[in-house]
Amino acid sequence: MKAKIGILTLSDRASGGIYEDKSGPAIREVLDSWIVSEKEYFCEVIPDEFELIKEKLIHMVDVLDCDLVLTTGGTGPALRDVTPEATEAVCEKMMPGFGELMRATSLKYVPTAILSRQTAGIRGHALIINLPGQPKAIKECLEPIFPAVPYCIDLIGGAFIETDESVMKVFRPKQKKIS
Repeated sequence: MKAKIGILTLSDRASGGIYEDKSGPAIREVLDSWIVSEKEYFCEVIPDEFELIKEKLIHMVDVLDCDLVLTTGGTGPALRDVTPEATEAVCEKMMPGFGELMRATSLKYVPTAILSRQTAGIRGHALIINLPGQPKAIKECLEPIFPAVPYCIDLIGGAFIETDESVMKVFRPKQKKIS
């Protein structure tokens, strides 16, 4: 089964054509270098609007049938940064460990990592993860959490994601052989 991956860039300026979205392509580039199993991407750039973010997350999971949705942007303390709130509003379960590990990792690079409010949650058979908006920070945040992502998706009934173990080793518990 092909993995379906949604990439949702939240940016008033990029959605308005003021500048080019570099974050969404950065996510895709990282995933393309790690994932070897068949995958399909659904990418959108929208403004930081709470109801629109909710609508797009629901559409990506419930209509497009995405197994993994990665958002980029809207996780800071600014008034228009509402991605974590929109994510929480559409998820049945929150997975705070993803945000905790991303912040802990980011603190090694910038002291302002404590201002980030990245989170993750589950909607149906999909894992939704909020990533920062800076392209440089995307790989820094994805690298420590991704080893747990495919197994999490396995546990919630999503598509099997296989990686190139020489560049991204994921964790799956060993299966006991039944004799």
